[in-house]
Amino acid sequence: MNLPLLFTTLAGVLLALIGHSRAAPSVSLISNTQLDANGIFFVLFDGVVNVNSFQLSGVLTFSNWQFVGWYTSTGAPVLGRRQLPSGAWSTLQLPHKLSTNDSHNVIAIGVSPADGKIHIAMDCHSTQVFYTSSEAGLATNGATWVASRFGPITNTIGNLNVGSVITYPQFVITPDNLLQFVFRSGVSGNGATQLAEYNNGVWTNVGSWASASGTYTSTNGVTSGARNLYIHGFEYGAGRAHVAGTWREQVGGVSCSSAGLTNHDTTYFYSEDKGRTWKNSAGASIGTSGSSPVNVNTGGIIVDPLNADHGLMNQESQAIDSAGQIHIIISYVPGRFTQCVTNYETDRPLFARPFHLFRSANGTFTKVEIPFPVNSVGRSQIVMDKADNVYVVLPFVRIVTASKSSGWTDWTMAYDGVAAGLNAFGEVTVDRARVPSGVLSILYQLKSTGTTTPSPVKLIDFALNG
Repeated sequence: MNLPLLFTTLAGVLLALIGHSRAAPSVSLISNTQLDANGIFFVLFDGVVNVNSFQLSGVLTFSNWQFVGWYTSTGAPVLGRRQLPSGAWSTLQLPHKLSTNDSHNVIAIGVSPADGKIHIAMDCHSTQVFYTSSEAGLATNGATWVASRFGPITNTIGNLNVGSVITYPQFVITPDNLLQFVFRSGVSGNGATQLAEYNNGVWTNVGSWASASGTYTSTNGVTSGARNLYIHGFEYGAGRAHVAGTWREQVGGVSCSSAGLTNHDTTYFYSEDKGRTWKNSAGASIGTSGSSPVNVNTGGIIVDPLNADHGLMNQESQAIDSAGQIHIIISYVPGRFTQCVTNYETDRPLFARPFHLFRSANGTFTKVEIPFPVNSVGRSQIVMDKADNVYVVLPFVRIVTASKSSGWTDWTMAYDGVAAGLNAFGEVTVDRARVPSGVLSILYQLKSTGTTTPSPVKLIDFALNG
């Protein structure tokens, strides 16, 4: 059974706009730094390998250091480091080369707080993963930034064999300062979302927490027997691991068009024991990692129902507010434009709209359309400041904001990267760990002057003025 969804009415929006006492927050440009004049550039699956929305830790702050990863023009992975707030960047190249021109094969960075090691997972799309970690303490001690401080590159996550069909590596720090590794095993439309954990220098398997099993019947009557859950994030807040996502079906016929997307529904569930067991928004127990993972037929996890006819995008983003409630960005083509997206690559840039979907303490969700079009196939990033104001980075580094005091309805364009002439290619990656300090760091790459001509990779910093 679907949870009730509270749709904000026009009258409600107007009342909120009249009643709130503060305007939507602004941002101020601090710096825009070129990291590499010649980042590798190719477009595949509507994205570039150096900046993708699911690359949750492509740029990462830990303690007073910031780390970033990208591939240079030769395909070599480059790791950058600087001391915050404005130290000079140092770089090193790892002894590896991008195995194929696939935009999925991003670099993910993690830090294990207990030993100060930096962990790197990269270059995988339904293939073996490439992994390395640094010597202890490198995340914080400021030792010389050289490749010899990292161990050999392996196809395991340290001591843990995670298999040879891996995609979307992500690192997450738990509330008690353990490091976790989130990834998908299997393939698009038939995969499982997995969790591993690093403690006392050893990686252990927690297991699959969202499986491919179950049966989905579309509104057109077509049935699919396999899928995968694409997640908008895996984020801790108020002691819980929060996960929002959307299902992608294996059977293309669940969509009204073969050139559409088989993504459907937005889901939400959470864990109070670091991903071992799971509950739906109503608090009912729904799954156990490893033995009985969540699946498409699990009750009470759909928080915004939508069939596979609207070009619903997978892997956008989520954030957790100070009260421990989740805020999600989703985007799709609303029914007022069409009831059938015949080609998502052409229809989404024309008609897709972003929506802010957020949970209240009683477990219900509210959805508000953000009044700025996506203008892209791609995805957006959401972050929140300490006052729970919302900042959404739309494709091309367009930052729109809304204040908590308005009920997140006073959406304003705070920075327009298109008007500013940034020439950014589509999606961006943000440093979520730096946001609590009041600074938003955004990693982006410039559009190429050709099809595969290398282009600059940049990091732009904004002060959040909420």
